[in-house]
Amino acid sequence: MTINKKVFPALAIAAASLLVAACGTSSGPAASASPTPTPIIVSSTVPATAPAPTPVAAGKVTVQWLGQAATKITTPGGKVIVIDPWLTTNPKTPEGFRRLEALGKVDLILVTHAHMDHFLDAPALAKLNNAPVYGPAGLNQSLVHLGMLPTELSPRFNKGGTITPIGPNIKITATHAEHSSELVWRNPSTGKDETHVGGEPIGFIIELENGFKIYHMGDTGLFGDMRLIGDYYRPDLLLIPIGGHFVMDPKDAAVATVHMLKPKYAIPIHYGTTPQLKGTPAEYTSAIGNAPVRVVTMNPGEAYQF
Repeated sequence: MTINKKVFPALAIAAASLLVAACGTSSGPAASASPTPTPIIVSSTVPATAPAPTPVAAGKVTVQWLGQAATKITTPGGKVIVIDPWLTTNPKTPEGFRRLEALGKVDLILVTHAHMDHFLDAPALAKLNNAPVYGPAGLNQSLVHLGMLPTELSPRFNKGGTITPIGPNIKITATHAEHSSELVWRNPSTGKDETHVGGEPIGFIIELENGFKIYHMGDTGLFGDMRLIGDYYRPDLLLIPIGGHFVMDPKDAAVATVHMLKPKYAIPIHYGTTPQLKGTPAEYTSAIGNAPVRVVTMNPGEAYQF
């Protein structure tokens, strides 16, 4: 087996334990190909006045999963990147992290597509931190035209483009994702929901200061060019959806992991949040079998260092 499971202390998961009880996990011997990532104790009870920062070791990459696809990455140089911030109403996010201030200072926000469960808190988080949001070009254009964000906080780029918005040694590249990306916006003058351009969905290759590469896949089905992404970008870590119905199920995710992307590590995301997202980490790990990839199963709010 290739899964690596760490039991999060009772204090840290007390607020979320009932919500994640139905999400299966399993444990087994670690694959020898990759070092074991280090778990970090992060309490889900964050003080109202002074949010406790995630402990960060010098030179390490810290990845914190906050439920669904919401992820906080702290780079070796201390920059903070938040991806797909759905926190305030996310049933899987521990209570302490539903306050956007609990994330601490955020330098960059990445959004894979316009659906509520990936985008909802991005505008507020951007304004709180004066941090830019990068997502599909069409989505960023809609954010400006609808008055949700000013131009300087909603810059445009697109698939295949590589940007360095928080320093030359951190590179962000947009990749293809097989999904959709409608932006639903409530018109304040009518009180009615409207559907607007959300651009094409994307994933992100994030290359950090020490060369470590993370592929946040967003929401996607299986597609053949994952093999090209694996061969060309060679990601070290996948954040991979496994829930099924709207995204890959565990079997499809395992095919992408083992036969196409071939990372050192994989963190399953986007499962168990709604009844349709039935795939579990245990099923994903079983489908991977003895392939040389270490699966790291997290509880929402938990952080690991690589």
